[in-house]
Amino acid sequence: MANRRILLSLAHPDDESFGSGGLIARYVAEGADVYYICATNGDVGTVAPEKMVGYKSVAELRLAELDCASEKLGFKEVFKFGYCDSGMMYSETTKNPESLWQAPRDAVAIRVVEVIRKVKPQVVVTFNKYGGYGHPDHIAIQRATTDAFTLAGDPTYETGQTPYQPQKLYYSAFPALMFRINLLRVRLRGEDPRKLGRNKDFDMLAILENMEPIHTQVDVKDYLQAWDEASACHDSQLGGGMPRLPMWVRRNFLSKQSFTRIHPAPAYNKIDETNLFNGVLLD
Repeated sequence: MANRRILLSLAHPDDESFGSGGLIARYVAEGADVYYICATNGDVGTVAPEKMVGYKSVAELRLAELDCASEKLGFKEVFKFGYCDSGMMYSETTKNPESLWQAPRDAVAIRVVEVIRKVKPQVVVTFNKYGGYGHPDHIAIQRATTDAFTLAGDPTYETGQTPYQPQKLYYSAFPALMFRINLLRVRLRGEDPRKLGRNKDFDMLAILENMEPIHTQVDVKDYLQAWDEASACHDSQLGGGMPRLPMWVRRNFLSKQSFTRIHPAPAYNKIDETNLFNGVLLD
């Protein structure tokens, strides 16, 4: 059990909690070593003025919130790459040369390779090709992580470390049921499902259109409270994006986190796993 290692390679302070908090809480509770790459400092996130009290910058606040969530979740180690948040697609902030979106893909990939070779995860998790909801930073770290998954095991790819090949690569996936329930709620309220969130840049229909097949569903119903406690650390970011479902709905209908298995590639597009470590050889 202690030899199980998993690396989540995501983009922002809060991605680990909002998107994967239940999964992380479960595997930490079961004794696995869980590592996290947070590629940006979240400095473009919208923050209400009253949340900034005691902080010199949005980045300082967001990273403090990440530290809070990391303590709640129990990460073995967190790697903060420090890129600037790119903001949503087509915004001016995507042009920032210090942003993740502007960083050369190979430059980001080598940093992910260095982490993989250091912590030696059997399992790596990142976003899907659409970046979950189309965020440039999600797309950028997905591309770099997918490249790094293969490069980490290549002895000709030099980082001054011993090559290490992870066994499994997953993309996080949204269950269609969750979004259809929320889509109904949004439409009943008379809102435009293509223009949600604080900045009206959260497009539920585009998410549905870019969903990939689900091969793995991990039961996290016993970890919903831990998930919520970690999410609560990101107080400055609560209230945006998809409407939050009541606990009874989540516990009874949406208590599993879903993933697309990229490697090893599945023979059929069907759910055939309940654990990301299925078939993993422990070392």
